[in-house]
Amino acid sequence: MKEFILTAQMRDNAGVRSKLSQMRESGLIPAVIYGASKTPAHVSVNEKEVVVILKGGHNAIIKIKYGSSQEDVLLKAIQRHVVTGKIIHLDFHRISLTDRIEVKVPFKFTGEAYGVKTQGGIIEHNMRELTIKCLPADLPKELVVDISGLHMGDSIRIKDLRYDRIEIKEDQEHIIASVIAAKEEEVAAPAAATAEAGAEPELVATKGKKEEEGEAAEGKPEAKKEEKKAEPRK
Repeated sequence: MKEFILTAQMRDNAGVRSKLSQMRESGLIPAVIYGASKTPAHVSVNEKEVVVILKGGHNAIIKIKYGSSQEDVLLKAIQRHVVTGKIIHLDFHRISLTDRIEVKVPFKFTGEAYGVKTQGGIIEHNMRELTIKCLPADLPKELVVDISGLHMGDSIRIKDLRYDRIEIKEDQEHIIASVIAAKEEEVAAPAAATAEAGAEPELVATKGKKEEEGEAAEGKPEAKKEEKKAEPRK
């Protein structure tokens, strides 16, 4: 795992909103360093330097320098603005390079499953990350999982994984990925088929009703005329 160096500045008035706004406008991100039974340290870090670190992965080991202190940390939490998506706060957790740490590491799926490529199935991802425990020096950026050998109905479980110097902290029976049959979409029957089945379109039924009503209305005066014509014959 690559190690990054990050320089931070101590900050006063940690919770003052106006100070935080000014800090962000100047390209700095407010942050807190905590853990290892030490007092939390409120600092600010350069936004551009943080972006470079994030490209290396969220589990990158960072050597952060502030004041007269220097500590090894992991980036544990990122808070972003709900509209702009810009980073507005960071949490760093102190670690020891000689103690094992527990973290979540994302999966990276490689290959194209045989059941998808040849048998018409689709790949279903049941897990996107895995909780592991290891020394910081053994911490991987991602966990590679090859899915090319999966046939229709096959799956990969946690117990199928093999990684050196890493302890997996989750249920061994959990399914990571599987190949399942594609679901068939139901297609609505065309109007012609419905008509052949004996159901008339609504427009025809409405027209027929209007014609029946019209015939009934027209029939009444005709009946009266016939009655008038019949009177003289008496």
